Order: sequence, then structure tokens, then C-alpha cells
Amino acid sequence: MREKLQKIVRHPATKKVLSDMKPEKSLWGILGVILFFIAPEIIAYFWASDIVHYAQNALSLHPATLERYNYELLIKLFEDGVSWLNLSIGIVLLVWLFF
Repeated sequence: MREKLQKIVRHPATKKVLSDMKPEKSLWGILGVILFFIAPEIIAYFWASDIVHYAQNALSLHPATLERYNYELLIKLFEDGVSWLNLSIGIVLLVWLFF
């Protein structure tokens, strides 16, 4: 099993896939990782309860269908607080970006 795993890791196709997944080492690559992985979790850490409270209050006003969907989505995204998995993935991608 270990030999099979080593064979997969050393295979050229696997190396190509990993290099294609690696974020681009540029300002946009860094900003992309920060904005899509790390920033939402920082916002959720500090303001999740406020965002959920705001969305629940807005739902009590019986908004239109699209607005209702958006408020329900906000509640689903922020009711659990920080996603440590998403934050960890963002940090790993940021570290991987520089190595």
C-alpha cells in the first residue's frame, strides 16, 4: 500500500495536478486566498451573531421570495460561527503559496 501511494505521489500527472491547483504567486493569488477563505471566517468570528440576528429580523418583515432566500442563506452561513476547516484550508493555501 505504501509503495502504491509513493508511486502515485511521484507520478508526473499527480505533480501536474498539484501544480495546477497551487494558487498563483501574485497579488491576486494572495488576495484571492485571503478574501475567499480567511476573511469570511474572521467576519464570522466577530459578527456572526449580529448577522444572524439581522437576517432573522428581516425575515420577520416577510420579504419577497429572493430577499427571503438571501436572508435564509445568511442564517445558514453564519449560525454555526467560524468554520475552522475553511480557515485551516485558507492558511494551508497561503503557506503553500510561498513554498
